[in-house]
Amino acid sequence: MKMMPKLLVASIVAALPAFSFAASHREAPAIALDPAADITDVYAFRSWEDPSKLVFIMNVLPGQEPSAGPNYYNFDDSVAYDINLDTNKDGKADDIVYRVQFKTEVRAPFTDLPIAYGGVDTVAGLPPAIRSLDGPDSLGLGLRQTYTVTEIKGAQSRELSSGTLVAAPSNVGPRTMPDYQDLSDQGIYPLVNGGRVFAGQRDESFYIDLGATFDTLNFRALPILTADQDANDGVNPFGNDMFSGFNVNSIAIEVPISEVTADTNAVIGLYASTSRPRYKTINKTGAAVYSGTPMQVGRMGNPLVNELIIGTGKKDLWNATEPEKEAQFLDFYLNPRLTGLINAAFGTTFPVTGRTDLLGVFLKYPGQPAKCTKASPCSELLRLSVGVPPTAPAAQKRLTVLAGDNAGFPNGRRPNDDVTDIALRVVSGALLGPVPNFGDGVNYNTGAKGINLTANGIYKVFPFLPKPHDGRNRRHIDCGEGGGNPCK
Repeated sequence: MKMMPKLLVASIVAALPAFSFAASHREAPAIALDPAADITDVYAFRSWEDPSKLVFIMNVLPGQEPSAGPNYYNFDDSVAYDINLDTNKDGKADDIVYRVQFKTEVRAPFTDLPIAYGGVDTVAGLPPAIRSLDGPDSLGLGLRQTYTVTEIKGAQSRELSSGTLVAAPSNVGPRTMPDYQDLSDQGIYPLVNGGRVFAGQRDESFYIDLGATFDTLNFRALPILTADQDANDGVNPFGNDMFSGFNVNSIAIEVPISEVTADTNAVIGLYASTSRPRYKTINKTGAAVYSGTPMQVGRMGNPLVNELIIGTGKKDLWNATEPEKEAQFLDFYLNPRLTGLINAAFGTTFPVTGRTDLLGVFLKYPGQPAKCTKASPCSELLRLSVGVPPTAPAAQKRLTVLAGDNAGFPNGRRPNDDVTDIALRVVSGALLGPVPNFGDGVNYNTGAKGINLTANGIYKVFPFLPKPHDGRNRRHIDCGEGGGNPCK
C-alpha cells in the first residue's frame, strides 16, 4: 500500500457515552517486533492551556524500562510518523497530514566510546553534564536526533519548523542530566503556523492492570467498582498500574484550530500511522539501506481496537489498511468476540451479535447511517468536536462523558482518560442499557514525576505528558508498596 499523505486529527461522538479500547501496546504479531513503529496511544483534544489550539499526540516504543542502557530509546530514521486528518467527514484522513521524520547522528568523541551519553561536571577528561540540546552544554549528548515537521495538504507541502529541531533524549539519570525538566523543556519549539512541537521521551501516562487484563480477564478483585470507587479518580481500588515507572517516546503537535478548519463547531477525524520503505538490505559496511515504496505498518485511531476487537489472524493486515477500508473487518464489530469472553468469564449474558451500536461509535460520524456505503464509508477514526470547550486538568473526569465531562473520550482523547473502564462497559452494552461499573481497579497514573502535575498525575502544560522516569532511580510501584494500593 502506498504511503498516502495523511494526518492525525480528532473526531467526535459529542455527548454519546461511546467507547473504544485502551492503549495499543504490542497489539499485533508483526508490529510487536518493530517497537519504533509501534503506536501505543493517540491523543487529540482542545488545549486547556490555549483553547484556540488543538493538540495531537502520538506515542511509540512501548514499555520502556528507563534503566535499559547503554543504548536507550530513539525514533527510527526510516519511519515516517504521520498524524492524518479528515476535515470534511468523508472518512478519508488525507485532508491534512503532519509528517515527522528523524535523522540520527553520533557525535565525537562518542564515535569511539562504548556509550552514547555521558557527562559529569567534576571529572577531568569527560564532557560536562548534559544541560542543553545544542552548544557546549550538549557535548555529552553523543547520540542526537534532529527532525522535521512537514504539513501536507493534497499536492502542497510546507516545512513548519524555522530552525533545527532536536528530540529530547532518554532520561539517563541525574549525574548525566542534572535538570532533565529544563533539558526537555528546551525541546519545545514554535512552528510557523502558530503552533508548537515536541518530540522525545515522556512518562507512560496510560494506566491499566495489563497483566491481569490479558491473563484472560483475571482481575485482582471482582471487576465491579462500588459507586465510591468509581467516583474517586485519585485512588486505585485494587489493580496494579503495570505501566508505573515505564516511559514512551512521544510526538506532540499543537496547531491553531483556524489552521485545521474555519468551522468553529466542526467535527474532525484522525488517526496516526507509521510507514516504512518496502525493502531493507545491509550494505558492505553493515549499514541498513532502505528502498521501495513506503508501506504503512502501523496505525491507530480509537484506542485498543486492534487488541480487543480485531482477530489475531487479521491484526497485521488491519495495521496496513487505510481506515476508510474498514468494511472488510465489519464482522469483528457487529459480533464482538470480547463480549463473549466477558460472558464466559463472569457468567453474564451481554449481546454478542448484531452490535450496530459499536459500528456507529467506531466507524461513523454522528448522524451518518450505521452501514457501510461508497458515499458514507465505514472508517475507523478518532473523532473530535472542536467546539466543545476544554476541561481544566483538576476538573477532568477519568470516565469522561460517563461522568459528565464531555471534553474527553470519545470526543477525542486526553492522556488521562480511563478508556479501559469505559471500554469494558460499552463492549458489555452500555449504549443499549445499564451495565455494572466494570473496571480493572486502576483509576489514575501511578508515580508520575516532576512539576506541573495534578495530584493524580495529569500534566498541565504542553506537551501534556509528565517528564520521563530516569534510569538510575526508576521505580515500578506495585500494590502493597509505598505509593501503591493494597493487594487483594
